Amino acid sequence: MKITYYGHSAFGIQCPNGMRVLIDPFITGNPLAPVQMEDMQADFIIVTHAHGDHVGDALQIADRTKAEIITVTELGYIIEPKGYKVHGMQIGGACDYPFGRVKFTMALHGSRTDEGEYAGLASGALITCGDTTIYHTGDTGIFYDMKLIGEMNKIDYMLLPIGGFYTMDIADAVKAVELVRPRIAIPMHYNTFPIISADPQEFCKRVKEKGFDCIVMKPGASI
Repeated sequence: MKITYYGHSAFGIQCPNGMRVLIDPFITGNPLAPVQMEDMQADFIIVTHAHGDHVGDALQIADRTKAEIITVTELGYIIEPKGYKVHGMQIGGACDYPFGRVKFTMALHGSRTDEGEYAGLASGALITCGDTTIYHTGDTGIFYDMKLIGEMNKIDYMLLPIGGFYTMDIADAVKAVELVRPRIAIPMHYNTFPIISADPQEFCKRVKEKGFDCIVMKPGASI
């Protein structure tokens, strides 16, 4: 499996069967994005919540690629009438797709479209391709049930925010890693804007002091 970081909370996953999944593809307007929206390819797009820096270019990419959008039900109700193929689930819901499996988790955050429409609950997502599971937390504060997520799932990669203000800061994110106990932690949602400035190397240093591995992915990098 190949994971590519596009800055902010945007990631691409190429699964072992070759299928391509995008998560929160905020490219246009993202000063850290190393690519253009027109270059993005996807078979499926996961959108964790309705804020503009997470829906991002999902609809434009789906227009071009005919990708199916996986999101929470209420946001799906807003998107689907516009002509998109949408699969909506709720927190705790899971489904098998051609690329693997997705299960939505809770996230302590809001969700409203740029037009002011309430869009249901914000979510995180457990994404399993082959024998690898990624936990993209979405925008969230720390919550103790993260420990339960880690106990019930073998998390290979935990993608979690460290920028503070809208989400967890470094201290809370380090504690979240302790709760989930992933194989590798990867910071996201930082340095896109001045208000969420954070040092990912400091985060990794503190994570490693707790006995866990950590990788800082520069936008455009893949693992």
